[in-house]
Amino acid sequence: MAEWEIRKLRILRTLRERGTVTATAEALHMTPSAVSQQLTNLAAQLGVPLLEARGRRVRLTDAARLVLRHADAVFEQLERADAEMAAYTRGEAGEVRVAAFSTAVPALVVPAVRALRASRPGVSVRVREAEAGEAYDLLAAGEVDLALSLAAHAPTAVDPGFTRVPLLADPLDLALPPGHALASAPEVRLADLAAEAWIFGGSGPWSDITRTACEAAGFSPHQGHTAAGWTAILAMVEAGMGVALVPRMAAPRRDGVVLRELAADRPHRHVVAALRQGARDAPAPRTVLTALRTAATHLTTGQDARIEARED
Repeated sequence: MAEWEIRKLRILRTLRERGTVTATAEALHMTPSAVSQQLTNLAAQLGVPLLEARGRRVRLTDAARLVLRHADAVFEQLERADAEMAAYTRGEAGEVRVAAFSTAVPALVVPAVRALRASRPGVSVRVREAEAGEAYDLLAAGEVDLALSLAAHAPTAVDPGFTRVPLLADPLDLALPPGHALASAPEVRLADLAAEAWIFGGSGPWSDITRTACEAAGFSPHQGHTAAGWTAILAMVEAGMGVALVPRMAAPRRDGVVLRELAADRPHRHVVAALRQGARDAPAPRTVLTALRTAATHLTTGQDARIEARED
């Protein structure tokens, strides 16, 4: 197989455009003798004559024109590669794999993807729903580039393997059946529900969050029923079978359930994103992270507006 050298092909291509060795040398900031030497070397490598003398000038041979027909296609592809690489370094191109817990997908990831389609169409996002522990296992293994989780279940901020970025503090609201004595009370505190039957998962993040919030309010919750999905939890609340804490980010609205904002002891769950330390400056993941932070800001602003509307 012949040896193809981009630099020498560029010299031959410039000669076709400029017409003379002197003009080619000027365009490429070379000496005429260097241009002639490079073209002689290229002809020897390809095993065909590339130039023929015409008086004091040279002209391209048919073999040279054949070479250039293929070289043009090569240079066109290289120009596309240069453009794509430039877009990549600006964070405007590339695939980013994101692992996120269930309520973060519709609340944060989907709005971020929609925004990126408009502003950075070259950036594609591949989403994988995963609980906190699994998300960080995937991140550590290099199977995803970004992981969204709850702070309580994420690596610590000093973990040398990850860069952790806070996204938002998601308030927890109280879900009550319509006929509950506190459904229309002027103010509701978590401690007011100490004697109630609580509905939450038997294990996992949401069980831990519910127990931690109630214990911070001074009591240990009695688990009347066990459920992990919001459809099941809210159906049981609606039926008067118990009460539950609901993340505002999930926004699981149901006509037969009253959602009350808690007063002074209002609990939150903190949502964070993480990248591997070695990839913290990679352009495309940073672009997606910026979109996620913007989505979190918009979500928080929208939540505040809904609260003010209810108070009015």
